[in-house]
Amino acid sequence: MEGIRKAARAYFDNQSDRKKKNARKAFKAMDKDGDGQISLPEYEEYLKKKKAKDFVHTSIFRALDKNANESLDFGEAIVLFYLMQSGRALICKSCNIFLAGAYFSCSQCFFNDSVSTYEICCACYGGDNFTHHDDAVFCDHYTLLRQSRSAVQAAPPMRKRDKALQILKKGLLAASVSTISTSVLECISNGDDDDDSSKFSCSIM
Repeated sequence: MEGIRKAARAYFDNQSDRKKKNARKAFKAMDKDGDGQISLPEYEEYLKKKKAKDFVHTSIFRALDKNANESLDFGEAIVLFYLMQSGRALICKSCNIFLAGAYFSCSQCFFNDSVSTYEICCACYGGDNFTHHDDAVFCDHYTLLRQSRSAVQAAPPMRKRDKALQILKKGLLAASVSTISTSVLECISNGDDDDDSSKFSCSIM
């Protein structure tokens, strides 16, 4: 989880002043009682309102709560925003725990036009504690990234752009817990608590 926290902090620090302001505005929208902390009920209420119910998973909240005080300060909340934008909020398909570190994915589900991808934690993979199709070939997430690059490099020059876009699309889908409302991501991008998605622009934060 520390690696994700560092990435989230670095990503936030590299954003424009406007986007940082919008992130703080989104935090205030979650913090209903204005005490500077997001409680679990506030967390759940906000995400349910934004149709991001998959993020209400208790193991995600526990992972975000670095100091285990049962609430999130702004520094902890920007990790949530990063997870929602980057699609790194994955849940093990076997033990149903948030994948905060390295994990394994079924390469067939990842690269083929599957309805969903299949990710499991290292413990479940190493202990053979999962049920999937018999011919499944599992790779760790770093190997899948390298395979994606290799596929792009191997494509004929005329097709490289289209191939890269296809792989990127599949990779982004693979990184999602499930279908996340576009308005949720855009709302966090703009720090707006309004459900009118027509006025949002597409950005990371």
